[in-house]
Amino acid sequence: MTRVALVDDQALLRAGLRALLDAEDGIEVVGEAGDGEAAVALAREQRPDVVLMDIRMPGVDGLEATRRIVADPELSAVKVVVLTTFEVDEYVFDALRSGAAGFLLKEADPEDIVRAVRVVAEGESLLSPSVTRRVVETFAGGAGPSGPAVSGLDELTEREAEIVALVGTGLSNGEIAERLVISPATARTHVSRAMLKLGARDRAQLVVFAYEAGLVTPGRGAA
Repeated sequence: MTRVALVDDQALLRAGLRALLDAEDGIEVVGEAGDGEAAVALAREQRPDVVLMDIRMPGVDGLEATRRIVADPELSAVKVVVLTTFEVDEYVFDALRSGAAGFLLKEADPEDIVRAVRVVAEGESLLSPSVTRRVVETFAGGAGPSGPAVSGLDELTEREAEIVALVGTGLSNGEIAERLVISPATARTHVSRAMLKLGARDRAQLVVFAYEAGLVTPGRGAA
């Protein structure tokens, strides 16, 4: 059973998500919260598999709540998916850096929301290639968010660095394999090794590393 927590300051949205998810086999909504502080408390109390987290909330916002959840060793199994109203939300990149496993549009179709919950619960990152590209292009064109230097870059092979850059543009393993004329299994292996060397928690964080390390630059996006 996949256990889900809903965090949004709009009760109506939470009610809609609860009705949608509770109707699905294998998914159970275990709690709701209307702000970030309550979200962290809920995560510690219920230990959900997935938290659907709004970003803009009064008091402690979704970014800070995500940071607190990710930083808590006892909540290492909890995956956070941030909810946004726009495909390029100014906070999406910061949410990924904060440790979110991905992001989801509030206006997404019901079946996409259900799929997102299942995908993240299985340990995968929720990164829509089209949305990821827009996020990267938006920030790469300006000053963008700044963060600490990425360590471990010198340990990457040339091919691994190339693949990390492609991950950063939003390409899937299959698309990377097609681009580099290698097998999907080989692409997956390179991605896994790069994540290990960079200490990336998941593919979402690898996207952040690719951008902050300068591996993704304007004009180097996916075709």
